[in-house]
Order: sequence, then C-alpha cells, then structure tokens
Amino acid sequence: MCHLFGLSAAPRRVRATFWLMDAPFSLAEQSQQEPDGTGLATFDASGRPVVEKQPLAAFADAAFASEAKTRESATFVAHIRFATMGRLAASNTHPFAQRDRVFAHNGDIGDLPALERELGSYLELVRGETDSERYFALITKRVDEHGGDVAAGIDAAVRWIAENLPLTSINFVLASALELWALRYPATHDLFVLERAAGGASGQRPLRHSAREARRIRAHSPDLARHGAVVVATEPMDEDPGWSELRPGELLHVGPDHEVTRTLVLPHPPRHPMRPEDVEARVATTRARLDAPPVK
Repeated sequence: MCHLFGLSAAPRRVRATFWLMDAPFSLAEQSQQEPDGTGLATFDASGRPVVEKQPLAAFADAAFASEAKTRESATFVAHIRFATMGRLAASNTHPFAQRDRVFAHNGDIGDLPALERELGSYLELVRGETDSERYFALITKRVDEHGGDVAAGIDAAVRWIAENLPLTSINFVLASALELWALRYPATHDLFVLERAAGGASGQRPLRHSAREARRIRAHSPDLARHGAVVVATEPMDEDPGWSELRPGELLHVGPDHEVTRTLVLPHPPRHPMRPEDVEARVATTRARLDAPPVK
C-alpha cells in the first residue's frame, strides 16, 4: 500500500525537513513490500510546484530517499510508492504536477481505456503509465469544466470513477500553493487528519512526525511550535489525541485562510469494486516485470 502525507500551514510559509525513507537499507529486509519510489512536492514563493521524486530500483537510489530535505512552503505533499502498475521510472513516481497543482494517490483503478476515452484531449497531460496520473488528469479536466472550482471538479471526477470504473481505492492528497484537499474512498484504505494547533497538544512542541512502520516518511518543523497546521497521512504519525479518520467518501479541504471543511461527496459504495484476485493478478504482473532482468 502506498503512503500518503500532506501538510498545510497556509497562508504561512514554513520550513520543514522530510526523510522519505530511513537508511541504511538491509539486503535481508528487502522484499516485495519494499518501496518502488518516493517523492516530495512543495511550492516556491511564486506559487509554482517544485516536485522532487525518484524511483527506487533495487535501492540504487536510496540516498535520494533517505537524505534530509529541508524545504519552505505553505503546503507539502509526500508519497511512497508501492507499484501495482507501470515501470520504475520518474514518470510513474508520485507526486504529479498539473496546472500548478500536485497530486498523490493510494489505490488501484481499472479499465484505463475507458478512463482515457473520458479524458479525451486531456490525455496529453499524462507522461507516464499509471492509473494515478490519469486519475489526476480527470480531476484537472473536471476542474476546468467547472470554471476552476477545484472542489466541484473533484466531486465530478470521483463520482464518475465510482460509477464507471473498477477500483480498490481512490484515496488522494492534492495541493495548490495555498490549499489542500484529501479524499478517502471507499473504506478499503485508511486516511487520517490532524488539525494541529501551534505547538501541538502541549502548546510548546515543534512538529515531529514519524510513521509507525519502520523506515517510512518522517517530517520535522520547528516553525510549527509557533504556528498551526493541518496534517493528512495514511496513518497517525504521533501520539497526538487529535488524529481522526476521514469517513469513507469524505473530502477534506484546507483553505488558504486555514479553514477546514469536511464534506461527504461519495455516500454510496463503488458500483464496480475491484475483486481481490484481480488486484493480486495485477500486482503479480507488475512485480514480475519489475523483477525481470533488463533487455540488452
């Protein structure tokens, strides 16, 4: 399962340090459960996305994932990829950027030919092979169709997918320079949110988040000892009692004024839930391709 992380301190730009994986990597620990790519997206002072990402091919690129990355932004999106579709390539590694927004997804979507037909000319936005990037392109298309209203575009895109395509999960984190959105759907995978006051539960501590699973995303920010933030993650990342789980079908929005809204946009189960055996076959096919020696 991929790992999602999003943080908004908007409207304030804050400095935060990320470790997308811990090092060193032990050969004895490597397995099909190990990550296939990591990425971090931030925004520069002019609001343009800055995406840094790297596939992890046999851990040859472990230094990229484990080195400390200190960045300044009002919003942040980080992702650890466990590939179920597509090669180990930067073009298939999350987050993705389109129209000054960034996006990371956790889950599987089937029938990509139908999705591509729905995209039409917006397929030109897609650079890689994944369902995730095509999902993002559909959101971009629907946002444009709704005059730039991101929430309305997300609502229209996810409703179309839930009605028309097989899926396991369409959980995502999406951010612009000053806003952040996150969706959990359906109940297959968890997604948690923390509305963190300045200094956390004690009122005095900087942000120091670490995923419970070993060698996963860590995020530290001394600035957040003095400023509030909203954090979204696949799992609670500290002992703060304020973590709450998004309901299946719930869309979270963190506005540029730090206002948080939670709206149930998908109240019903997906029409075409992907069968476990289909997911297993998809993963097995992808893993076989990834593990095969390169063609010379």
